[in-house]
Formats: sequence, C-alpha cells, structure tokens
Amino acid sequence: MGTGTTSSNDLLKDFWAYDQSTNAWSQVSNFGGAARISAVGFALGNKGYVGTGVDANNNRLKDFWEFDQAANTWNQIADFGGTARRNAVAFAVNNKGYVGTGYDGNYLKDFWTYDPESGSWEKTTSFGGGKRLGAISFIINNIAYVGTGTNGAALTDWWAYDPAQDLWIEKGDFEDEETVARSYGVGFAIGSRGYVTAGDGSATVWQYNPDDDSWAEFGVFEGGTRLYALGFAMNGKGYITTGLSGTTTFDDLWEFDPTIAQDTDTY
Repeated sequence: MGTGTTSSNDLLKDFWAYDQSTNAWSQVSNFGGAARISAVGFALGNKGYVGTGVDANNNRLKDFWEFDQAANTWNQIADFGGTARRNAVAFAVNNKGYVGTGYDGNYLKDFWTYDPESGSWEKTTSFGGGKRLGAISFIINNIAYVGTGTNGAALTDWWAYDPAQDLWIEKGDFEDEETVARSYGVGFAIGSRGYVTAGDGSATVWQYNPDDDSWAEFGVFEGGTRLYALGFAMNGKGYITTGLSGTTTFDDLWEFDPTIAQDTDTY
C-alpha cells in the first residue's frame, strides 16, 4: 500500500506491506515514480503494478510501475495505453491487468489490458455502462464486477466483465431502497461474494451475490464513512485502511470477517 496524501496535502511515495499472520506493517522500497494521488493498482503473481493518478502540480499521469516483491525494487514499464487520467478503476484476472474509466478532463469509459509477458497495453472493449470516475471493482470466479462512481450524478448501474469473451454483461441496477450507489468507495471479494462500503455513501456494508444478481445489507463498517480508503481481501478476510472524512485523514486498519455476525449500528 502506498502513495496518497497527508492531512497537510503533502503527496506521498512511501510503500508498506501488511503481514496478516503478525498483524504488522513493514516498509518496502519507495514507489519508483512521482508522488501522486488518485492512482490505481493491481497484482499479477508476486508483482504489483501502480500507475496513473495526479502529481503535486496537478498533472494527470499515465506512467506505470512494477514492484518486484522478491527484489524489493520498482521498475518502470510501458506507459498506460490510454490518456493520462485520475480516479480510474483497475482489476486483474487471468494473469492480465485491466485499467479503465476515470477522468482526463472528461469522464471516460475506455478499458485497456496489460500483458506482463509482452510488457504492452492493448485496448479492449469499453466499459458497458456510462462514463465515470471513482468506481469500484472485484473479481468472483474469474469474472470482474464493476460499478458505482459518478459522472456528476450517483450511478446505479452494475456490470460484469467476462475476459474470455472480452464482453461486458449488464446486471440489475441498484434498487431505490439499496444504498449501494456511491463514489470513491471500497470493494473486495471474499469467496463467492462481493462487498461494497465506504466512499461518499453510507457505512452500510452491502454483499453482492452473483448467483442471483442480488444485494443484501451485511452490517455496518465500524470505521465510519470515509472517502478514498483502500480495501483488499486475503485468506477469507477483508481489510479497509486509510481514507479521508472532511479534513480528517485515517491510518487505522479494520478487519472484516463475513463468517461472524455483523454490527448493524449506524456510525
């Protein structure tokens, strides 16, 4: 985990690794590119990839960097294939990375895939829904699910991407009573279910079931509402850390276990 900004708006390039077995963070090599906010990242095998975003001079970026965990080094790879942008969405599936949507002065819906074997980017089918920034994604059974975000209004559409067919499949929109729609939220998958919370929506945790394309409330994120948090899942548990609420920045870490009864109090 790395990049971002402090409460005094100083951009960062330090990077940290979390060890679930010891519940401890250790610092790794600083990010190889310029300090930035609003970047994206994905993992392929034992390597991490980070790129796009905005630098300290408010320039949108398209450089991309690969982190080698074994060597603890960053290496610059081919620039992102699309335009320089911020607040895109990214995911990895079938040993390829995908980056799309975001904002380059206009809202975007194009998608690009990175092949680590060729070291190159290729344009794929554009996102099936409307243009947007601040969306979330997660992977279940080698299918990517993408939605939420904004293009000036909260968006309620939800889409599945099948990489084998390079095809976007429209799923059901969020119902009026489902407060899933949000921007700059957190999404991750645990097993066969996806989870969405935080962002500019409520702290309610929503669970997605791809078997019947349904959403259900699944407790409340006890860390409270926040924008720009980082979420990830490992070994059957989800984690949420950092983020911003008003002028308050966070450095706390929360663990989510879907097998335990969830708190339903509002924070």
